[in-house]
Amino acid sequence: MPDPISWSFDLPYYFIALGFGYLLGSIPFGLLITRFAGLGDIRQIGSGNIGTTNVLRTGKKSLAALTLLCDALKGTAAVLIIKFLMGPDAALLAGLGAFLGHLFPVWLKFKGGKGVATYIGILYGFYWPMGLIFMAIWIVVALVTRFSSLSALTASLVTPLILIGFDKWQLAQMMALLSLMLWIKHHENIRRLLSGEESKIGKKG
Repeated sequence: MPDPISWSFDLPYYFIALGFGYLLGSIPFGLLITRFAGLGDIRQIGSGNIGTTNVLRTGKKSLAALTLLCDALKGTAAVLIIKFLMGPDAALLAGLGAFLGHLFPVWLKFKGGKGVATYIGILYGFYWPMGLIFMAIWIVVALVTRFSSLSALTASLVTPLILIGFDKWQLAQMMALLSLMLWIKHHENIRRLLSGEESKIGKKG
């Protein structure tokens, strides 16, 4: 039987894990990459979002791919580093912190991305097969509907259920929370999907 948690001893470490994840997750790679590429402020293009989909609207697929990779890796790094240093419980908080950091970065007045890439990166950090499954679901839905937002919403909706099937209950609970926040951040996409106004993949604007 595992030792009971000593909150007076462990709580400071959990705050450190959460804070570390937040700072790592709050790095706005989409903004930094496009600025270094000479494209100006990505927030003035398309939807104004700093994530991969909006970077793709610049017409620079390589920059969009790099943004996707970096936004995912910051989630993976937060989980793996804290898991190595502090253990799996603290790693859950680090993953949560990374997701919150991407959604609400302090450097951008708490106006960040929608979290899909970082969500995937966190999955890979904890259980890489689920990361592959998420991407497979995303690709299938995208091929059928050509809606990036619907692909992410669908994959994130079923992720906690699949994790329960793999007996990953603790991770399923955390990913359910992340899925809820991801859906909230996609509220405008959901409205446009329902009204038939959502842009399809490959369409600018």
